[in-house]
Amino acid sequence: MLTRFLPALAALLAAGPAWAQVRDHGPGMMWDGWTGWWPGMIFGWLFMIALLVGVVLGIVALVRWLGRSGGQASGPPPPSDARRILEERFARGEIDEEEYLRRRRHLDAR
Repeated sequence: MLTRFLPALAALLAAGPAWAQVRDHGPGMMWDGWTGWWPGMIFGWLFMIALLVGVVLGIVALVRWLGRSGGQASGPPPPSDARRILEERFARGEIDEEEYLRRRRHLDAR
């Protein structure tokens, strides 16, 4: 999703300086009717919303990336509950070695 959003954000950022150009019409000329400030009034708030959305998406992407890379444990994954129970039953002598190996192969195949 971010890769679809970035070109639109780049286009808005590139067009921003053109919208910010101020034409000097002399002293006291602050408004030039429909050819003056109206693009800024229409697109200015859209640009600010797009910039805010871009910043929020960037922060979310950074947090997800940091969470994914830092959350992985090194080493083998912990044994499942079924395997742990199987090992406990074998250790207590409830099942013999043949039964233990057969059931462990079955668990490892899943």
